[in-house]
This record gives sequence, structure tokens and C-alpha cells, in this order.
Amino acid sequence: MPARRVDPAELRAAVSVTLAWLRGEAERPARRELAEAVRLSLRTLERAAPGNSVEVRVPPFGAVQCVRGPRHTRGTPPNVVETDPRTWLLLVTGELDWSTAVERGEVSASGSRADLAHWLPLLRFGNTPQEPAEQ
Repeated sequence: MPARRVDPAELRAAVSVTLAWLRGEAERPARRELAEAVRLSLRTLERAAPGNSVEVRVPPFGAVQCVRGPRHTRGTPPNVVETDPRTWLLLVTGELDWSTAVERGEVSASGSRADLAHWLPLLRFGNTPQEPAEQ
């Protein structure tokens, strides 16, 4: 069953609330606001990269399965990506690139399919805004 569609304007609004924090200009947003930004962006990734071969975890707010390939049904999947909410949103917005995050150990990516660089960022803010990836 495909992920529920995310309204691009809703995603942009939810993530924009976190931008000042992501850029080190403000305090951490309220838990509810942070959770919404993470969950909507995870659902957007799930739609942009449909499949069940990679599990992307952003504790404590959510996890999705995405990327075409062999499906796992029990236990820990062979391809897992895990990171914290701030790093995830930095990746989502293009404020941090995938390879740098992995090199710094800010993202744990295990398995041959656990490279999300092709799908990130999901949206950008600034002089050249882009809409989220095709849903």
C-alpha cells in the first residue's frame, strides 16, 4: 500500500518552522512541530522512493520503508538508515549533503541499498526554492 500523499505546501510549511533552528539561529522547535516536519518528510520520501528494501528511522518520530528491491518481512532489515531529527531535516532541506553526513557519522547507513543521496534533498529553501520530490 503506497504512502498517503503529502501536500507539498503542508510539507514546506512544517519544515520551514524548523529552519532557524537548523541554521543555529533559534531554539529547538516544539516537539509537536518537529515531529510534524519529520513525519511529513519521511512520508514524502516513502512516496518518492517506493519500495520496501530500506528502512529509514528518525527516532523518536518515525520510520518508513522505501526503495525498490528485495522485501524483508521479519527482524531487522538488511538495509537501514538511522539518524536524529535535526540531521534528517538538514538532509531534507539540502543544508547537509548525504556523503558528508555519513562521513561524519551523523547518519548510520548499513546495507547495499542504504544510500539515499539520489532522493535528497526533498525540498530547498532560499533563492531557488524547489517543490518536494515527485509524489
